[in-house]
Amino acid sequence: LSWAPRPGLPPDTAAALLASGPDGEMLWLDVTHRPGQAPWVRLMGRYLLPPCKQRWHTCAAFLPQEELLVCGDRRGSLLLFPCSSSSGWAAENTSIVNGGTDPVVEDSSNELEPSCLLHKRALPLESPLSVLFGLHGKTGVTSVTIHRGYIYSTGRDGVYRQLRLRDQQLEVLQKHRPCKGLQWIEELHFTSDGDLLVLGFHADNFVVWSSRTGENVHCIPCGGGHRSWSYCNSPLAKVFAFIKSGDVMLYHCEAEPCEQQVLLPSLHGREITCVRRLGAVEVPGHATVNVFVTGSEDTTACVLVLSENSRAAVPLARLSDHISSVRTLAFAMGPGDEGFGDEGLSALLFSAGGRAQIECYRLLCAGDTASESAVACQVIHVASHRLDKHWEKKKNRHKLVKMDPETRYMSLSVVPGTSTKQRPTPWKFLAAACSDASVRIFGLLEAAQKLVLVAESFHHQRCVLKVEAFLHTWAEGERHLLCSAATDGSIAFWDITGPIMDAADALHQAEGEMQPLGECCCPAALLLPLTQVSIALLTKPVSPALGAPLVTIMAHSCGVTSLHIRETPEGRHLVASGSDDGSIHVCLLEVALGRGEAAAGTCLQVLERVSRPCAHAAHVTGIRVLQPDLLLSASVDQRLTLWKWCPGELVPLSTTFFHVPDLAELDCWEVVEAGGELRYYCVLCGQGLEMLCGTASSKPLPPQEAPQ
Repeated sequence: LSWAPRPGLPPDTAAALLASGPDGEMLWLDVTHRPGQAPWVRLMGRYLLPPCKQRWHTCAAFLPQEELLVCGDRRGSLLLFPCSSSSGWAAENTSIVNGGTDPVVEDSSNELEPSCLLHKRALPLESPLSVLFGLHGKTGVTSVTIHRGYIYSTGRDGVYRQLRLRDQQLEVLQKHRPCKGLQWIEELHFTSDGDLLVLGFHADNFVVWSSRTGENVHCIPCGGGHRSWSYCNSPLAKVFAFIKSGDVMLYHCEAEPCEQQVLLPSLHGREITCVRRLGAVEVPGHATVNVFVTGSEDTTACVLVLSENSRAAVPLARLSDHISSVRTLAFAMGPGDEGFGDEGLSALLFSAGGRAQIECYRLLCAGDTASESAVACQVIHVASHRLDKHWEKKKNRHKLVKMDPETRYMSLSVVPGTSTKQRPTPWKFLAAACSDASVRIFGLLEAAQKLVLVAESFHHQRCVLKVEAFLHTWAEGERHLLCSAATDGSIAFWDITGPIMDAADALHQAEGEMQPLGECCCPAALLLPLTQVSIALLTKPVSPALGAPLVTIMAHSCGVTSLHIRETPEGRHLVASGSDDGSIHVCLLEVALGRGEAAAGTCLQVLERVSRPCAHAAHVTGIRVLQPDLLLSASVDQRLTLWKWCPGELVPLSTTFFHVPDLAELDCWEVVEAGGELRYYCVLCGQGLEMLCGTASSKPLPPQEAPQ
C-alpha cells in the first residue's frame, strides 16, 4: 500500500491509494474523507507490474498534465502508466447498472471491499507505457517526486536521478550522489528558498543533507532505516517521528538563528584542476554572463556563471558521476534539445580524470530572468566509459592482465570537423592523453548513448600529459591531425584521418542495431548494444593502433604541462607549449600531402622553432596563442605574461600578477566591444578561480596590472 497526492483534489480531504495484489496487479483507488462520515472510495484503474521475484510497487506520483502515473517497484524499476481521470467512471457506472446503488459505503468498513472491487474487471488491466528496468538496482525505488515538470526518483543505491517525459517515454537526464556513505536515500524535499534536502539513513542515523551547502543539516540516531518514520521541515521547527522497539519516538528541533555567516561560498571542496568557458548568454535586462565548467579533485564538475559586474560565481549544476578526481574537460559545440528552445548555448561536455573514467553530458543553457543567476541550465547525461568496467564479465580473466586501476586521463581534445557533407551523421571523436603511456581515440554515438574505444597507441612509452586535435583543410579535402606531448618533453604529431574514417564506417554499420538506454525492458538488452559495436569494430579491417607519428620533436627537457595550436592565415599551424622547467617552445608547421592520392600520406615540415628557457620561475601550466604573433602564458609563479613572437625569438611585452595559487589551467577568449575594440579575457584556476581582461598590443608596454 502507498499513498500519493491526487492532482485536482484538496490534499487535506482526498488522496490516491495504490494497492499491489497477487500476480502483479496494482489498483488505483481514490479516497475522500469527510468529517463525521465514512471514507468515500472509488476504483479508478488497474495496472499490471512487470514480472519479477518481488512483484509489488513501493511508491508512486501523478503527472497531472499528461494524465500519467509514475511508479517505482521493489526490483528498482521505474514504470509509467496511463491514468485518465475518466477511467474510474466505467467501474462506477457498471456497478450501478448491475444493481449497485452507490460504490460508497457509509455503514461499515467491512462492506467497503465488495462495493468497490466487485466489478473491478470492468476496467482494463493497463500495461506500462515505459519501463526503466532495475534503474536503482535490486534494493528498490524508495520515492518518486514531481518538481517543475521533472521527475526525481530515489533508491537505496546511494543516488537520486532526474528524469523527464518525452513522447510518453521516461528518459534519464542525470544522476546525483549526495555524499559519501549515504547509501539509503528515502525522499527528496524541495524547499521554498531553492534548496534540495536529501533524506536518508546512514548506518543507524537519520540524515538530512543539504545540496546547497553540501553538508548534513540533521543527524538523528534512530537505529536505521528498517522502520516507519516521517519528517516535517518548516521555518519554525523540524520534526522527525519514528517507531523504535514498538514505541513512537518524536524528535523536535525549533529553528534558531544561524550564528555562522558564510563570507564567500566555495565552488569545490578541493583545488580546481581544470576550467573551460562554454560561452556567453544574453539575458534581457541583465549584463551578458559567461558560463564556465570547472573540474576538481573533489570528484565533481561544476557548471557556473561568472558575471563581470557582480564579480560573483553562482553554480548552476553540479556533476557527481566521477569516482575519482576530474583532471580535464573538453567541449563540442552543437545543436541540442528540441524542447529547450533555440536560444542559448548547447554543447557536449566531456570530463575525465582518475580511474580511467570519461563522462559525457549535453549542456543546455538559456537566459532565465526569474533565477538568481539569470541563467537556466539543463544537464543530460549522455554516456560514460571506463577501461575496467567490463572486467568482471570477461571469461578466463585470470589469464589476462588487468588494466592498471591507477590509469588517469590527463588531457582531452575533441576531434574537429568529423561531420561533413559526405558524413552527415554527427559522429564525435575524442582524443585522450593517458598516464599509462597511451594516446586513445574514442567514438561517441549520442543517439545510442555509447562511448567506444576505437584506436590507441603506446608510442611515447611514458605518461602522456597533453593532447590537442586540429584540422587541416585545403581545396581537395581535409586531414585530421593530432598532437601529443609526454613527460620527457617530446611532442608527437599524428595523422589520424584513416583511423577516424575506418571507425566511422564501423560505427555507422552498428548504428542501426543499437538503441538508446531507457527503451529496454531487460538487463540483457542493456548489454547488447556495446557488444554489437565491439563486434562491428572487430570485423572491420580497422587497426587498433594509430601507427607511427609523422614527426616527433624534443621541445623541452622535461614534462610538457601546457599545449595550444592555432592556424595562421597562410594555412600553417603555430604550436606553443610550456614545460615543468619554466620554458616556452613555439614551432611553425606546414602540412603537405605526399605524391599520388590524398590518402597516400601526409607530410609535416617544421619551418621554424623558437625556445625561451626560463620564461617563468615555475611550471608553465597555461599557454594560449592569441594571434599569430602574440602568446599568453601563465605559470605557478603567479605571473601572466604576454609575448610577441618574432623571427628567432620571443619578446616579453607585459606581465600581470594574479592571485590564484598553484595554477592548474588557463582558458582565453576574445570579445569585440561596442566601439570595435578587441579585448581578451582569461580565466585561471587552481586554489581558486579568477577572471581577468585586457587589451593586447604588439608593442612593448611597461608592466602593469590588467583590470580584473
